[in-house]
Amino acid sequence: MKANKPSLILFFVALLFTIILDSTKQDILAIYAKAVVLPAIFFYFIISNDFKIGKTEGFVFFFCFVGQVFDLMDVEISEIGAVLSFLVVYLLIIKLFVIDHEKIKLRRKDVLPVSIVVIFIVYLLVSVLSLQFDNMKKFNLLYTVYGIVLSVMSYYSFVSYITKGTHIALLMSLMAVSYIFSDIFYIFSEYFSYSVVLVLIRDITQILAYYFMVEYFLEKAKMQKKMLYNN
Repeated sequence: MKANKPSLILFFVALLFTIILDSTKQDILAIYAKAVVLPAIFFYFIISNDFKIGKTEGFVFFFCFVGQVFDLMDVEISEIGAVLSFLVVYLLIIKLFVIDHEKIKLRRKDVLPVSIVVIFIVYLLVSVLSLQFDNMKKFNLLYTVYGIVLSVMSYYSFVSYITKGTHIALLMSLMAVSYIFSDIFYIFSEYFSYSVVLVLIRDITQILAYYFMVEYFLEKAKMQKKMLYNN
């Protein structure tokens, strides 16, 4: 068994237990299961990448951890603390997209699918923000900035896949989709009455977002090694 496999197995075991415990409304035990997820996927990344980690990736993991701690603590400042933490995470990921990837070049055949993506993202942004504002009158500006940053990250991911169709662009898109659904269903779970389905989708997509994010980091590291080797 490869050295990184136990961490990945632990990650998916934690995901499985989160699903089971959420389904049976064992909230306290579900919190313990979710607390295992991020350390497990971090160790999977660090072992898979030969114990090397860039500064940006390191800060991404750090703020993911801080955001998760705020979420699990469930205290008065938890919501704003989690929002600020993941806002920083999305900004750092956008930084990686912009710096480490080629500029997106749209071809004529890409205009229609890209336009559909833009309309879809704007529709989601406006719909979810209006729902959130109806539910909570404070932090409107923060949620607006958060939604715009997530939309920019999603736009770059989807358009990269449309224009390039590479494996790394697919991982970027899957990560963005997971974060979008995680945030949307987090708002739904806060806005509507308790529903096991909403909680399950929220937790599963958040955990899968970590997995696709790490796979993206690893694929990016492989590409950088190949470029250095070829040079």
